[in-house]
Amino acid sequence: MGDETEFRHWDELIPDALGLIFGHLPLEEVLTVVPRVCKAWNRAVTGPYCWQEIDIELWSNRCHEPHLLDRMLQMLITRSSGSFRKLAVTGLQNDSIFSFIAQHACSLKILRVPRSDLSDLIVEEVAEKLSALTFLDLSYCCKLGSRAIEAIGKHCKSLVEFCRNMHPLDVLASVSSHDDEAYAIASSMPKLRRLEIAYLRVSTEGVLKILSSCPCLEFLELRGCWDVQLDSKFFEEKFPDLKVFGPSVMGFYEIMKDMEVCSDSDESEYLAWEFLDGEMGEFYEDEFDFGWDDGFYAGLNTDFEPDLWPQSP
Repeated sequence: MGDETEFRHWDELIPDALGLIFGHLPLEEVLTVVPRVCKAWNRAVTGPYCWQEIDIELWSNRCHEPHLLDRMLQMLITRSSGSFRKLAVTGLQNDSIFSFIAQHACSLKILRVPRSDLSDLIVEEVAEKLSALTFLDLSYCCKLGSRAIEAIGKHCKSLVEFCRNMHPLDVLASVSSHDDEAYAIASSMPKLRRLEIAYLRVSTEGVLKILSSCPCLEFLELRGCWDVQLDSKFFEEKFPDLKVFGPSVMGFYEIMKDMEVCSDSDESEYLAWEFLDGEMGEFYEDEFDFGWDDGFYAGLNTDFEPDLWPQSP
Protein backbone atom coordinates (compact mmCIF):
# COMPACT_ATOMS: atom_id res chain seq x y z
CA MET A 1 0.00 0.00 0.00
CA GLY A 2 2.84 2.36 0.93
CA ASP A 3 4.57 1.83 -2.42
CA GLU A 4 1.36 2.55 -4.33
CA THR A 5 0.69 5.82 -2.52
CA GLU A 6 4.23 7.07 -3.06
CA PHE A 7 4.34 6.20 -6.77
CA ARG A 8 3.59 9.22 -8.92
CA HIS A 9 2.34 8.97 -12.48
CA TRP A 10 4.20 11.93 -13.94
CA ASP A 11 3.23 10.88 -17.45
CA GLU A 12 -0.46 11.29 -16.56
CA LEU A 13 -0.25 14.98 -15.68
CA ILE A 14 -2.24 17.22 -17.99
CA PRO A 15 -0.10 19.02 -20.63
CA ASP A 16 -0.72 22.43 -19.05
CA ALA A 17 0.78 21.24 -15.76
CA LEU A 18 3.72 19.64 -17.53
CA GLY A 19 4.33 22.88 -19.39
CA LEU A 20 4.50 24.83 -16.13
CA ILE A 21 6.96 22.31 -14.68
CA PHE A 22 9.18 22.18 -17.76
CA GLY A 23 9.24 25.98 -17.85
CA HIS A 24 11.60 25.87 -14.86
CA LEU A 25 14.16 23.76 -16.75
CA PRO A 26 16.97 25.08 -18.95
CA LEU A 27 16.01 25.41 -22.60
CA GLU A 28 18.43 22.75 -23.80
CA GLU A 29 16.99 20.18 -21.39
CA VAL A 30 13.44 20.91 -22.49
CA LEU A 31 14.40 20.40 -26.14
CA THR A 32 16.68 17.39 -25.80
CA VAL A 33 16.10 15.43 -22.59
CA VAL A 34 12.42 15.84 -21.75
CA PRO A 35 11.03 14.58 -25.11
CA ARG A 36 12.89 11.28 -24.73
CA VAL A 37 11.35 10.40 -21.36
CA CYS A 38 7.93 9.29 -22.64
CA LYS A 39 5.34 10.07 -25.29
CA ALA A 40 3.24 12.22 -22.96
CA TRP A 41 6.19 14.45 -22.19
CA ASN A 42 7.12 14.60 -25.85
CA ARG A 43 3.61 15.76 -26.73
CA ALA A 44 3.82 18.47 -24.07
CA VAL A 45 7.15 19.74 -25.42
CA THR A 46 6.11 19.68 -29.07
CA GLY A 47 2.79 21.37 -28.30
CA PRO A 48 2.08 24.93 -27.13
CA TYR A 49 2.14 24.16 -23.41
CA CYS A 50 5.89 24.75 -22.91
CA TRP A 51 6.13 27.80 -25.13
CA GLN A 52 3.98 30.44 -23.49
CA GLU A 53 7.28 32.15 -22.68
CA ILE A 54 10.12 31.82 -25.20
CA ASP A 55 13.44 33.03 -23.82
CA ILE A 56 16.42 32.24 -26.03
CA GLU A 57 18.35 35.43 -25.35
CA LEU A 58 21.38 33.63 -23.94
CA TRP A 59 21.51 31.07 -26.74
CA SER A 60 21.04 33.71 -29.43
CA ASN A 61 23.92 35.71 -27.95
CA ARG A 62 26.22 32.81 -28.84
CA CYS A 63 24.65 31.99 -32.17
CA HIS A 64 26.54 33.65 -35.03
CA GLU A 65 24.57 32.02 -37.84
CA PRO A 66 21.45 34.09 -38.67
CA HIS A 67 19.74 31.21 -40.49
CA LEU A 68 20.02 29.02 -37.36
CA LEU A 69 18.51 31.73 -35.21
CA ASP A 70 15.67 32.12 -37.69
CA ARG A 71 15.04 28.35 -37.70
CA MET A 72 14.97 28.17 -33.93
CA LEU A 73 12.47 31.02 -33.68
CA GLN A 74 10.27 29.60 -36.42
CA MET A 75 10.17 26.21 -34.71
CA LEU A 76 9.42 27.48 -31.19
CA ILE A 77 6.85 30.06 -32.31
CA THR A 78 5.13 27.44 -34.48
CA ARG A 79 5.03 25.09 -31.51
CA SER A 80 3.37 27.80 -29.42
CA SER A 81 0.48 27.99 -31.92
CA GLY A 82 0.45 31.76 -31.53
CA SER A 83 -0.12 31.61 -27.77
CA PHE A 84 3.32 32.83 -26.62
CA ARG A 85 3.11 35.78 -24.24
CA LYS A 86 6.82 36.56 -23.95
CA LEU A 87 9.70 36.47 -26.41
CA ALA A 88 13.29 37.35 -25.54
CA VAL A 89 15.92 37.07 -28.27
CA THR A 90 18.91 39.14 -29.33
CA GLY A 91 20.57 39.84 -32.64
CA LEU A 92 17.81 39.41 -35.22
CA GLN A 93 19.53 39.92 -38.56
CA ASN A 94 16.70 40.58 -40.97
CA ASP A 95 13.26 42.11 -41.28
CA SER A 96 11.62 38.88 -42.44
CA ILE A 97 12.04 37.06 -39.12
CA PHE A 98 10.64 40.07 -37.26
CA SER A 99 7.67 40.00 -39.61
CA PHE A 100 7.23 36.29 -38.84
CA ILE A 101 7.20 37.06 -35.11
CA ALA A 102 4.60 39.78 -35.57
CA GLN A 103 2.35 37.56 -37.68
CA HIS A 104 2.01 35.18 -34.72
CA ALA A 105 2.00 37.77 -31.92
CA CYS A 106 -1.68 38.04 -31.08
CA SER A 107 -1.01 37.11 -27.42
CA LEU A 108 2.46 38.67 -27.10
CA LYS A 109 2.85 40.98 -24.08
CA ILE A 110 6.63 41.14 -23.55
CA LEU A 111 9.07 41.50 -26.45
CA ARG A 112 12.83 41.84 -26.08
CA VAL A 113 14.81 42.13 -29.33
CA PRO A 114 17.97 44.12 -28.44
CA ARG A 115 20.93 44.37 -30.83
CA SER A 116 18.72 43.56 -33.78
CA ASP A 117 19.28 44.72 -37.35
CA LEU A 118 15.74 45.96 -38.01
CA SER A 119 14.48 48.80 -40.19
CA ASP A 120 11.91 51.50 -39.54
CA LEU A 121 9.95 50.20 -42.52
CA ILE A 122 9.32 46.72 -41.11
CA VAL A 123 8.33 48.08 -37.70
CA GLU A 124 5.87 50.46 -39.35
CA GLU A 125 4.44 47.59 -41.39
CA VAL A 126 3.86 45.17 -38.50
CA ALA A 127 3.34 47.46 -35.47
CA GLU A 128 -0.42 46.97 -35.63
CA LYS A 129 0.04 43.24 -35.04
CA LEU A 130 1.98 43.98 -31.82
CA SER A 131 -0.90 45.86 -30.23
CA ALA A 132 -1.03 43.65 -27.11
CA LEU A 133 2.50 44.62 -26.00
CA THR A 134 3.00 46.02 -22.52
CA PHE A 135 6.84 45.78 -22.53
CA LEU A 136 9.21 46.39 -25.44
CA ASP A 137 13.01 46.43 -25.59
CA LEU A 138 14.56 47.93 -28.74
CA SER A 139 17.91 48.72 -27.16
CA TYR A 140 21.02 48.89 -29.38
CA CYS A 141 18.93 48.62 -32.56
CA CYS A 142 20.97 51.22 -34.42
CA LYS A 143 18.98 51.28 -37.66
CA LEU A 144 15.71 52.17 -35.96
CA GLY A 145 14.58 55.74 -35.44
CA SER A 146 11.63 57.94 -34.63
CA ARG A 147 9.41 56.43 -37.35
CA ALA A 148 9.53 53.01 -35.72
CA ILE A 149 8.96 54.43 -32.24
CA GLU A 150 6.00 56.49 -33.38
CA ALA A 151 4.45 53.45 -35.09
CA ILE A 152 4.84 51.39 -31.92
CA GLY A 153 3.31 54.11 -29.79
CA LYS A 154 0.42 54.57 -32.22
CA HIS A 155 -0.59 50.90 -32.22
CA CYS A 156 0.60 49.60 -28.84
CA LYS A 157 -1.74 51.52 -26.56
CA SER A 158 -1.09 49.25 -23.56
CA LEU A 159 2.69 49.83 -23.58
CA VAL A 160 3.91 50.76 -20.09
CA GLU A 161 7.63 49.87 -20.30
CA PHE A 162 9.96 50.84 -23.12
CA CYS A 163 13.75 50.30 -23.34
CA ARG A 164 15.72 52.23 -25.94
CA ASN A 165 19.23 52.17 -24.47
CA MET A 166 22.22 52.64 -26.75
CA HIS A 167 25.86 51.61 -26.46
CA PRO A 168 28.17 54.64 -25.98
CA LEU A 169 30.38 53.48 -28.87
CA ASP A 170 27.37 53.44 -31.20
CA VAL A 171 26.59 57.10 -30.57
CA LEU A 172 30.12 58.39 -29.98
CA ALA A 173 30.71 59.42 -33.57
CA SER A 174 27.15 60.57 -34.15
CA VAL A 175 26.61 64.29 -34.55
CA SER A 176 22.86 64.04 -35.00
CA SER A 177 20.43 64.42 -32.16
CA HIS A 178 17.95 61.77 -31.06
CA ASP A 179 15.44 64.38 -29.97
CA ASP A 180 13.11 63.20 -32.72
CA GLU A 181 12.91 59.88 -30.85
CA ALA A 182 12.23 61.69 -27.58
CA TYR A 183 9.40 63.64 -29.22
CA ALA A 184 8.02 60.42 -30.73
CA ILE A 185 7.98 58.82 -27.27
CA ALA A 186 6.31 61.87 -25.77
CA SER A 187 3.63 62.14 -28.44
CA SER A 188 2.70 58.45 -28.70
CA MET A 189 3.41 56.71 -25.36
CA PRO A 190 1.49 58.62 -22.67
CA LYS A 191 0.93 55.56 -20.46
CA LEU A 192 4.61 54.76 -19.92
CA ARG A 193 5.58 53.92 -16.36
CA ARG A 194 9.19 52.94 -17.09
CA LEU A 195 11.48 54.39 -19.75
CA GLU A 196 15.16 53.61 -20.40
CA ILE A 197 17.07 55.79 -22.87
CA ALA A 198 20.66 55.47 -21.62
CA TYR A 199 23.27 57.08 -23.92
CA LEU A 200 20.62 58.38 -26.31
CA ARG A 201 21.63 61.78 -27.73
CA VAL A 202 18.67 63.68 -26.31
CA SER A 203 18.56 67.28 -25.10
CA THR A 204 17.06 68.88 -22.02
CA GLU A 205 14.09 69.97 -24.13
CA GLY A 206 13.51 66.40 -25.32
CA VAL A 207 13.44 65.03 -21.79
CA LEU A 208 11.17 67.84 -20.57
CA LYS A 209 8.77 66.99 -23.38
CA ILE A 210 8.70 63.34 -22.23
CA LEU A 211 8.16 64.37 -18.61
CA SER A 212 5.24 66.65 -19.48
CA SER A 213 3.61 64.09 -21.79
CA CYS A 214 4.01 60.91 -19.71
CA PRO A 215 2.36 61.66 -16.34
CA CYS A 216 2.43 58.01 -15.22
CA LEU A 217 6.23 57.75 -15.43
CA GLU A 218 7.77 56.13 -12.34
CA PHE A 219 11.29 55.33 -13.56
CA LEU A 220 13.53 57.15 -16.03
CA GLU A 221 16.99 55.96 -17.11
CA LEU A 222 19.13 58.86 -18.41
CA ARG A 223 22.67 57.63 -17.81
CA GLY A 224 25.05 58.88 -20.46
CA CYS A 225 22.60 61.50 -21.80
CA TRP A 226 25.24 64.21 -21.48
CA ASP A 227 23.22 66.93 -23.22
CA VAL A 228 20.53 66.84 -20.53
CA GLN A 229 21.14 69.70 -18.11
CA LEU A 230 18.80 68.73 -15.28
CA ASP A 231 20.07 68.08 -11.78
CA SER A 232 18.70 65.95 -8.96
CA LYS A 233 17.24 69.02 -7.24
CA PHE A 234 15.04 69.71 -10.27
CA PHE A 235 13.61 66.20 -10.22
CA GLU A 236 13.12 66.22 -6.46
CA GLU A 237 11.12 69.44 -6.67
CA LYS A 238 9.15 68.84 -9.85
CA PHE A 239 8.80 65.04 -9.87
CA PRO A 240 9.27 63.75 -6.31
CA ASP A 241 7.80 60.32 -7.06
CA LEU A 242 9.96 59.69 -10.13
CA LYS A 243 13.13 57.59 -9.86
CA VAL A 244 15.78 59.00 -12.19
CA PHE A 245 19.25 57.63 -12.95
CA GLY A 246 21.67 59.90 -14.79
CA PRO A 247 22.75 61.75 -16.78
CA SER A 248 25.96 61.01 -14.85
CA VAL A 249 27.07 57.39 -15.06
CA MET A 250 26.59 55.50 -11.83
CA GLY A 251 28.55 52.43 -10.88
CA PHE A 252 26.93 49.01 -10.70
CA TYR A 253 27.06 48.82 -6.91
CA GLU A 254 25.52 52.27 -6.55
CA ILE A 255 22.59 51.17 -8.70
CA MET A 256 22.20 47.95 -6.73
CA LYS A 257 22.11 49.96 -3.53
CA ASP A 258 19.45 52.38 -4.75
CA MET A 259 17.09 50.05 -6.57
CA GLU A 260 15.93 46.47 -6.94
CA VAL A 261 17.42 44.80 -9.99
CA CYS A 262 15.24 42.13 -11.55
CA SER A 263 16.37 39.71 -14.24
CA ASP A 264 14.26 37.50 -16.52
CA SER A 265 17.08 35.03 -17.07
CA ASP A 266 20.04 33.48 -15.27
CA GLU A 267 23.12 33.85 -17.45
CA SER A 268 25.22 31.69 -15.13
CA GLU A 269 23.33 28.58 -16.17
CA TYR A 270 24.05 28.90 -19.89
CA LEU A 271 25.52 25.84 -21.56
CA ALA A 272 26.45 25.57 -25.21
CA TRP A 273 24.59 22.81 -27.01
CA GLU A 274 24.14 21.37 -30.47
CA PHE A 275 21.49 21.81 -33.15
CA LEU A 276 20.25 18.78 -35.06
CA ASP A 277 18.47 18.42 -38.35
CA GLY A 278 17.31 14.82 -38.59
CA GLU A 279 14.97 12.11 -37.38
CA MET A 280 14.71 10.87 -33.79
CA GLY A 281 12.47 7.87 -34.23
CA GLU A 282 8.85 7.76 -33.10
CA PHE A 283 9.28 10.43 -30.43
CA TYR A 284 10.39 13.09 -32.92
CA GLU A 285 8.16 14.42 -35.63
CA ASP A 286 9.44 18.00 -35.66
CA GLU A 287 11.37 19.34 -38.60
CA PHE A 288 14.26 20.21 -36.28
CA ASP A 289 15.65 18.11 -33.40
CA PHE A 290 18.20 18.73 -30.71
CA GLY A 291 20.89 16.87 -28.75
CA TRP A 292 24.34 17.28 -27.28
CA ASP A 293 25.64 14.05 -25.77
CA ASP A 294 26.48 11.44 -28.41
CA GLY A 295 27.51 8.94 -25.75
CA PHE A 296 24.41 9.26 -23.62
CA TYR A 297 22.11 8.97 -26.62
CA ALA A 298 24.18 6.38 -28.46
CA GLY A 299 21.21 4.03 -28.57
CA LEU A 300 19.12 6.53 -30.49
CA ASN A 301 19.27 7.05 -34.23
CA THR A 302 20.67 10.57 -34.04
CA ASP A 303 22.66 12.35 -36.73
CA PHE A 304 24.70 15.03 -35.02
CA GLU A 305 25.67 18.15 -36.90
CA PRO A 306 27.94 20.07 -34.48
CA ASP A 307 28.96 22.52 -37.17
CA LEU A 308 25.48 24.05 -36.97
CA TRP A 309 26.04 25.24 -33.39
CA PRO A 310 28.12 28.10 -32.05
CA GLN A 311 31.43 27.05 -30.53
CA SER A 312 31.55 26.21 -26.84
CA PRO A 313 32.97 28.95 -24.61
